[in-house]
Amino acid sequence: MAKIKFGNIEESVVTREEVTLEQARETLKDERIAVIGYGVQGPGQALNLRDNGFNVIVGQRKNSPSWDKALADGWEAGINLFDVETACKMGTIIQFLLSDAGQIAVWPTVEKCLKPGDALYFSHGFGVTFNEQTGIVPPKDVDVFLVAPKGSGTSLRRMFVEGRGLNSSYAVYQDATGRANDRVIALGIGIGAGYMFNTTFKKEVYSDLTGERGSLMGAIQGLFAAQYDVLREKGHSPSEAFNETVEELTQSLMPLVAENGMDWMYANCSTTAQRGALDWWKKFRDVTKPVFNELYESVATGNEARITIEANSKEDYRDKLELELKELRESEMWQVGAEVRKLRPENN
Repeated sequence: MAKIKFGNIEESVVTREEVTLEQARETLKDERIAVIGYGVQGPGQALNLRDNGFNVIVGQRKNSPSWDKALADGWEAGINLFDVETACKMGTIIQFLLSDAGQIAVWPTVEKCLKPGDALYFSHGFGVTFNEQTGIVPPKDVDVFLVAPKGSGTSLRRMFVEGRGLNSSYAVYQDATGRANDRVIALGIGIGAGYMFNTTFKKEVYSDLTGERGSLMGAIQGLFAAQYDVLREKGHSPSEAFNETVEELTQSLMPLVAENGMDWMYANCSTTAQRGALDWWKKFRDVTKPVFNELYESVATGNEARITIEANSKEDYRDKLELELKELRESEMWQVGAEVRKLRPENN
């Protein structure tokens, strides 16, 4: 493992210098990896493992859109694409990559297929951490671990194709074989992780649910909507409001932050922008920190898990989800966004 320092804090991380792809393949040379689910994370992880030379199969419900997607991606029915139960029986490592609600529904099938010495792999700590609500309690004679890419499965695949890796966390929940740590690190290398940092199942799901509801999705949409609405209410055109709220951030400034950090981006903006940003960022922090504390407590108490499970288990969930997404999609801000994206130079 490599040691990195963040100020006075030292962390151990894993990179492809410490564990090469060849070493990862050697570690898993006698394993068959069964990727269960071909929705969000499944395609990226399965395809990357396949392209990296691992023995991988896919388990998916037949005659579903995801089954058809797997066929379109080159998986062959009866050869490396099977129904869920068949794939679980064939695998020595079961990558349980269904949605959280899907995992609850399919867990009885997966559980009965697990053999002593097998490994159960997750990319989210939800099912195990909140097992009083999900019922997912792994047997004691199997390894249980996770690798959680810090991004979507689509991003994981795109970055892999570009020759890059996506930073990921990893955790061992249960080491029944004495090989759990070696197995999970090899899988992280296999799926195309960048550097990997250690965590626990509980910390992974607490940070993940907070991030999704916070700065990654929920808070950023709320911030966008508030600024866009204020600009429009003050008489600014849709183009001006959208460009000042979303387009400049995503297309110009955030790539600079990603490359060099916020301080560098500040230093390379106008002095007027610098002064304003430095004066106002702490005000936004102070206003939003209580909301983040409230959010974290809702996650830690299991309230967010309860809300998610209850909502996702209803028969009309997808219909209601579509209505909520429609509200976003048909809002003026994102209607303007659709038109602005068409005007980008690369689209003309």
